[in-house]
Parts: sequence; C-alpha cells; structure tokens
Amino acid sequence: MSERLVTTGARCELASPTAMPQASAFLWNPRLLLQVNCRGFVTAQHLQPGPAKYSHAPNLEARSFMQPEQPLYAHHPGRFVYLRDEDDGTLFSAPYEPVRRRPDAFRFSAGVADVRWDLEHAGLRLRWQVELPPDDAVELWTLVLENIATRTRRWSAFPYFTIGYMSWMNQSAAFRPDLDGIVARSVTPYQKLADYERVLALKDRTVLLSDTPPASWETVAAAFEGEGGLHDPDALREPTLGGGAAAYESPVAVLQHRVDLPPGERRRFRFLFGPARDDAEITALRRRYLARDGIEAARAGYRTFLDTGRGALRVDTPDPEFDAFVNHWLPRQVHCHGSGHRFTTDPQTRNFLQDALGMCYLRPQDCRNTLLTVLEQQEPDGALPDGIRLVPDAELQYINRVPHSDHCAWLPLTLVAYLDETDDYALLEERVDGASVLERVDRAVAFLIANLDHRDLSLIAQGDWCDPMNRVGHRGQGVSGWLSLATVHALRTWAAICAAAGRPGHAERARAAAAPITAAVQSRLWDGDRFARGITDAGRTFGVRADAEGRLFLNPQSWSILADVATPVQVRAMIEAVEAELETPWGPQMLAPAYTQLVDDIGRLTQKFPGSAENGSIYNHAAAFWAEALFRCGEADRAFSVLRRMIPGPGDDDLRRRGQLPVFIPNYYRGAVGSHPRTAGRSSQLLHTGTVSWYYRSVIESLFGLRGERAGLRIRPALPSAWREARAERRFRGATVRVAYRRDAVETPTVEVNGARLAEPLIRDVEAGRDYDAIVTLPETSAP
Repeated sequence: MSERLVTTGARCELASPTAMPQASAFLWNPRLLLQVNCRGFVTAQHLQPGPAKYSHAPNLEARSFMQPEQPLYAHHPGRFVYLRDEDDGTLFSAPYEPVRRRPDAFRFSAGVADVRWDLEHAGLRLRWQVELPPDDAVELWTLVLENIATRTRRWSAFPYFTIGYMSWMNQSAAFRPDLDGIVARSVTPYQKLADYERVLALKDRTVLLSDTPPASWETVAAAFEGEGGLHDPDALREPTLGGGAAAYESPVAVLQHRVDLPPGERRRFRFLFGPARDDAEITALRRRYLARDGIEAARAGYRTFLDTGRGALRVDTPDPEFDAFVNHWLPRQVHCHGSGHRFTTDPQTRNFLQDALGMCYLRPQDCRNTLLTVLEQQEPDGALPDGIRLVPDAELQYINRVPHSDHCAWLPLTLVAYLDETDDYALLEERVDGASVLERVDRAVAFLIANLDHRDLSLIAQGDWCDPMNRVGHRGQGVSGWLSLATVHALRTWAAICAAAGRPGHAERARAAAAPITAAVQSRLWDGDRFARGITDAGRTFGVRADAEGRLFLNPQSWSILADVATPVQVRAMIEAVEAELETPWGPQMLAPAYTQLVDDIGRLTQKFPGSAENGSIYNHAAAFWAEALFRCGEADRAFSVLRRMIPGPGDDDLRRRGQLPVFIPNYYRGAVGSHPRTAGRSSQLLHTGTVSWYYRSVIESLFGLRGERAGLRIRPALPSAWREARAERRFRGATVRVAYRRDAVETPTVEVNGARLAEPLIRDVEAGRDYDAIVTLPETSAP
C-alpha cells in the first residue's frame, strides 16, 4: 500500500493508517466539537450550556478541559464499522481500529465540511463519512459499500459507536424498534439538592439511530467483546448479535446490517449519533436528519454556516501548501475559536479577546459583541475578570479561579484591530451600564497603570499570559517583564486610538504613563542581549544569562519590539540570541534551556515535562508574537520562516515527525531538542490556541501588507525575498481588493490602483461594493 502522506488544497489526505497514527481533523458547529483521528478514534464535546460528553471512556472520567497529547488506547471512544465476509468469516474494521487489518487501499480525507475514509478490502470498496448539521449537537454518519469484485458478495456491516461508562448512579441501554436505534440512558451524578433541577434539564441520553432497520443489535459492552475484546469480539462469531439490554452495565451501540451485493452494486446506510434529552427530541432528530434528503439538507446548511466565517483573504504564491493553509484551514480555525469560544461557557478573558481579534476579519460584528460583553463584566476598579461568563449561571472553572494580571492589556489590542478593520469609532461612544466604551477602556488602562510596583514594573500576581508562572508574584512583590512591555504596548495603542478619535488629552495621558515603565524595563531588565522575564517576590531576576535553565524567554524579546521599547542595537542582539538559543527546525522555543526540576519561585511551569507546553516547547502563540515582531523590525524573511514552520510539512519527514496534518495549528510542538531529540517536533494535537488570530493578522496586515486604518487600506507588504510574484484578494469594508505583487528593478515600492499610481500606498475612502485592482512593484531584494 502506498505510504503517500498528504495532498493539499480544500482537502488534506493521508494514505496510511500507521504512518501518522495521531493525525486528526476536526468539525464543529456552535453546539458540538468533534476531533476525529485517522484510525477512527473520536473526542467529542457538546454544550448544554456547559461542556459535556455523550461518548465516554470505559472508566470514570475526571471532568477537564481538552488536554494536549491525549493518549489513544484500544477503548478510547471511537466510531468504527466491523465488516464480516459471510462466505468465509473474514473480519476487518474501518477505518482501521479495532481489528487493525490493513486494507488494500486506505485514504483518510479531511475536508472543510466533512471527514471521510475511503478503503478497499477483498473486493469491497467502502466509504465511512461524518458530517455535522449547522446547529444541532449530533453526528451524521454515512456508510457506502460497493462490490468491486466479479462475483456477488455477502457481507455483514456492524457499525460500532462508543457510549462507555456514563454514570455510577444510573445507566442503561436498549434497542428501540420504534426508532430503529439504540437509546442509552443515565443520570448525571449529583450530591447537592440545589443541583437537582439542573440535572433534570441535561441531555442524559445517547442515541444511535439508523435509517435502515437492523438485522440485530447489542447494547451490553461486555457481552459484545467477550474474551476476544474489541480486536476479535465474541459477538461477531455468531450469525447475529445477542440483542442484549444494558441494565446498570456499561453500554455500547452496535447494529448489524446484512448486505448482498452483486458486482458493481452499492448500498448506503445513514446513522445519527449524539445526545438527546427525551423521546420527543429523539423523534424530532430522526425526522429531521434520517428522512429522505435530511442529510443533504443538513450538508447545505452546514456549508452556509461555514460561509458565515469565510476568509477575508485568498492568496496565490510560489508556496502552494502555504496557500492551501491560508485559504482554507486558517480562517476555519479562526472561525471555530471565535464562534465556539473553545467550547466552554467561561472562556479566559485573554482568550476571549484574542479569538475575537481574529474574528474582526471574518465577522466584525462578533468582535464588536465580544468587546461589549467583556466590558459589561468589568470590575468597578477597571480590572477585567479572569473568565467571562457567557451564560448567567456559568461558573468560573480551572485557571479562571486563579488571579492573573494581564487581561486588561488585551483590551486595547483587540479594540484597535476592530477599529482598523471597520472604522467603527462610534463604538467608543456606546454606553455600557452607564459609562461609554471609551470611559471603560480608560478604566482598564488605569488599572494597568495602578498595577505597577515601586520600580514602575507590572505586578504579576499568580500569573500573566503564562498561566503556570504562578509563584513569581504570589506574595504581591514579583513583577513580569513581559507584562510590563505589554502594558507599554497597550498604553501606546490606546494613545493612538484616542488620537484618531479626537481625544488628545486621553492620548497624552496614555503616552506619558508609558514613559516610566519603558525606562524601568530598560534599566532593570536588560541583560546584554535579552530582556529578563521578571523579578520574583524575593527580588531574583530570572530569564537572564546567569540562569542555568530558563535562561532566555521568547516573549519579552517579541514584546519589546511590538511595544517599540527596544533600540535597534538591542533588536540585533536579541535576534542573534534567539537564533542561537531558541531556534529549532519547527520554530523558536518559548524558553530555553527547559527546566528539569522545580524552581520554587517560578512555579508549576517548571514542573512540566521539559519541552512540553510552557516549559520549552515550540509554543505557537509565542512564536506568532515573534513573527509579528520580526515583521515590525523589517525582518521579512525571518518572519515568514517563523510563520511557515508553524504549518506541518510539506515534506514527508516533517509530517511524520510532527504526526499532524496541515489542517490546523496546534497549541505547541515539543521542544527541548538537545535533551529530548526523539520527541522534539511532535504535535500536541490540541487545536485550541490563541496562535491563529495573531497568525491571520500577521498574514493579512504584515506579510501581504493589507492593513486598515481610519483613512482606508494601507498597502505595505513584507514578502519573503525569494518570492518573485504573488497575488492576494482581500475583503475590506465591503469592498474587494485584488493585488498583484511583483519584483522589478525599482528602488522603492510602488502601488498602482485601478491604473493610477498612488502618491502614498493608501487606498482612501474605500467604498463598499466596489472592486479595486492594485499592482505592487517591489525592489528585487527584500525591502519592506
């Protein structure tokens, strides 16, 4: 069988179930997130309104957010089909698990609107495909069997859907002839009487419905597996399934469909799997999706949903794999984060704002709504909460119960992206609980200024952007070098907004407040070729050359450039230090060397495995900041290199090393290259990350140089010097701007729009509904 790994475009395909066994893709709608592994394992989460599961592990699971590098195991929840040849008893499974018999042909194909597998085995061609509707929390599966042999074949297909251990209080399952499907029931465990009404409202049923009456079924997991386990279930040695009903036993959903196929004929079966509240909802779901053309209607509706978040940019460059990612997969991930809010009802405030930053290019109104939602929950002293409650009874969970110091810094940075994109300065005058947006952002900025210590550096509390840096300032004395720089950046950004809004007094106060922080950073945190990460409660400066571990952190270097604090000499020194100490083939590490033991005055960051997550991985969010910083200081080639290496591939060796298809940017790739070379570069497989909004912004505004401002669209690209030409089409304020970039023997860049050369590279007063055709001529060498 061919080991060809991937093709690119609107679909991304993998031709082996074993070459990249962790590779996955995802689908989502506002109620459901589905991450699908190439071998058939699935992680699913739905909202009701809080996050919940309907397909469980075989044991009692702890409630948690989605974790990086989740291990996959034989009984990990999955969606499989067992196929039994009724003539000779041969058994195999699709897509690969649990039997693991290699098919004659295999293709795992991730599309923007579906995920499917195409297999061939012993004269049988099979397609197994999952889609989502635009709104309901259900999975829609299609099985197509085709006989490509020269004689009639008799098969039994056994679709197998994991239900797992639902509840220690009450769980059961049975086949329902009136529904042609299996219904599993449970009661969510609770102890407090106050939770009683909440539990009654939950969707505590899991259903598997078929559009075709099955020949037999089984709902008792242990009876299905017997002694053979999932690899060779005892139940499949009998002509029919046992028809058991799970009575306080772990349930499973397995159906049997017999198929007699003459040569060249096909049979199609459709299934619905997901949570439901009661029989009435199950009946409605069946009628909606398993009736004639129900899935076709859902497919059309889902594409309409995806189109509401269609990309603001399409590109054509000398790098087709990069084009495919930017045109198809990147805006899709931005849309997922911005519309799904990482599938929680209490997103971290910084995440909520940064995900909205990306949405300002796709659906600006969503970004506007996010800004207002955040300001509605602002504290009286101007602080922003650690988490945003999206529904009235949402509880702050996990890290949102720990005080962090950075949330206010993200507010001006998201706001300026929205204003640059829309010119909606009227937002600043909108009232939120009696105060204008301008007044409320001013309060947030004042909070940042008040959060300084006697040195004019920002107090860190129990963490900043780096959540697990929880012991630097827990006694109220430690400071964050990164947050000090981010505060300067936020203040200067707010000053620019106020100046553009005709508020010179506000602008001057913000600029003046940034000056002493800048001076403090320079005098107290500069260490020859790097800015320190912070100063602990005990007064120890860390992230400096004297440290044996954690000697260099990426973020302070990036943000010293973004905040315009670093001098040109410092910039050169920092770039050299980053390239010498942090660079890897997959991008820059977040810090190095990775910590190998607990550092008590830094905290749980140092307890993480070296090279994972915040402890020295190639943490893509931090890498995105670095890429944007490099663009800002004129390093186009270096900046593009950072962006490009966040995308897996295109070579087979790189794809195998990362173990991920180029259909999303993960939270991180493993670092600690020197101490753990075997795992370096491995993907976390976690698609939740603040990276993508910054990445999209950098591609649009810095790489292709199509940045909005009050007066219109400024065109100032920073293309890599190896690109002789490129094209881009940008949606901006209701207009379409098409740009052809080319290199020629010119000294400075020139811009022509609709045949007229511009005195400055700015399309003024952009009109909605109008087309603009631009030609940008760049010097032969890179000169952004």
